[in-house]
Amino acid sequence: MKGVSKLGLAAYGLAALVVALDQATKYWVVEAFHLPAKGSVPVAGPFHLTMVWNQGVSFGLLRADADLTRWALAAFSIIVSIFLAAWARNAARGLSAVALGLIIGGAIGNVIDRIRFGAVVDFLDFSRLWFPWIFNVADAAITVGVVLLLLDMLLQDREAGAAKAQRDAI
Repeated sequence: MKGVSKLGLAAYGLAALVVALDQATKYWVVEAFHLPAKGSVPVAGPFHLTMVWNQGVSFGLLRADADLTRWALAAFSIIVSIFLAAWARNAARGLSAVALGLIIGGAIGNVIDRIRFGAVVDFLDFSRLWFPWIFNVADAAITVGVVLLLLDMLLQDREAGAAKAQRDAI
């Protein structure tokens, strides 16, 4: 792709990988495993599979039952993904490229659900570890991506401060 940095391409590739992994796990849970609509299936220790149709924004917040809200959330996620893809296009730092790829892939994975099902498929349940939300691969990618993006910004500020201090010392 002309005008896209190597790190930008890596971010796009990671986003595609996240979408594929997210949709594959959701297909398995909904179509192949037939996770029951109510109740949990124990997997290992505190980890269970629990089917939740999330109509909210993230982690069930701001529940959106109306069809108009569903499409507004989908449109918003698409716009955010486009903005982040434009940002990733010229990524100059590896950590920011990874972070943006994770966020873009997660956002697209959840948009696909909103369009297909009218809600996001959530099923990863660690509530027995006092983690209050049931989530999916896309949600995990978005969360890790945001944390990495914040870390990258902090590191970038620290490096800029160190460079300024070094210039001032000369």
